[in-house]
Amino acid sequence: MSLTDEQQTEIAALRAASAPTRRATVPALEELLYQAIPVLDHGFVRVIDYMGDDAAVVQAARVSYGRGTRRVSEDSGLIRYLMHHRHSTPFEMCEIKYHVKLPIFVARQWIRHRTANVNEISARYSILEREFYLPAPEHLAAQSAINRQGRGAVLEGQEASDVLDLLRQDATRTYDNYTAMLNEDADGTPHDPGRQGLARELARMNLTLNTYTQWYWKTDLHNLLGFLSLRADAHAQYEIRVYADAMLDTVKAWVPSTYEAFHDYRLGAVTLSAGMLAVVRRMLAGEQVEQPGSGLSKREWGEMMQALESPPS
Repeated sequence: MSLTDEQQTEIAALRAASAPTRRATVPALEELLYQAIPVLDHGFVRVIDYMGDDAAVVQAARVSYGRGTRRVSEDSGLIRYLMHHRHSTPFEMCEIKYHVKLPIFVARQWIRHRTANVNEISARYSILEREFYLPAPEHLAAQSAINRQGRGAVLEGQEASDVLDLLRQDATRTYDNYTAMLNEDADGTPHDPGRQGLARELARMNLTLNTYTQWYWKTDLHNLLGFLSLRADAHAQYEIRVYADAMLDTVKAWVPSTYEAFHDYRLGAVTLSAGMLAVVRRMLAGEQVEQPGSGLSKREWGEMMQALESPPS
């Protein structure tokens, strides 16, 4: 993770400041506020601001004037009911804002979730930093032979070394050409004071997709959980999944009862189709059911059997 001295000074100043408030605050999230959680080689996630807590979800569900006198266990039970039965609006009452530094190709995948307010650094006005994402060796894999959008076996030896060299060389060369066309470095120092540089909005098109960008990303709790249910899943691309995992830690600190319900009913749960459920009922009744007579396709059968397997000990 790369933070400049100026950014570290700003974070320290923000964390040292405090202000009285009548709003609900969460001590565990306050401890994380403004801190950069490292992700990948140069990326991070920071919580910048938030509104609401578990009690705000309960308050919205009951449309009450205050926290009331109910016990935490009762509030937790209601949150679990809301999560289980997919009630969304109570969770929309809480909001959170993140500062994220991420590779451009991850950002383009992330932006497909059109449920947030986003403000990204503009390379029309700023010069992007000389930072590129290079996969760790254990994440440098070949294309999967059975999954068109997944990875297969990890590359090894000279093949892996050659790929990493290409990634590094391409990113370095295109960034050097980027600053050459601009005729200035990231700090604004001109290469040749007597020569005009290309406009930043044009020069940026030469950068590779593993160049890092940054944005502020604000969303409500309901839509955040929708994002995390997809991107913290084991089938999600590794490079976006690690950001989702870091954000999950902030959700756990922010709304622990909601996090627990989300973990039980979404992350740790599976969905069975009507056909799959019918097969499970036949099995429970003692019938020996095989795929050809199940009414399920081979893919559906495989997914069902995978879901029903016992977790590894």
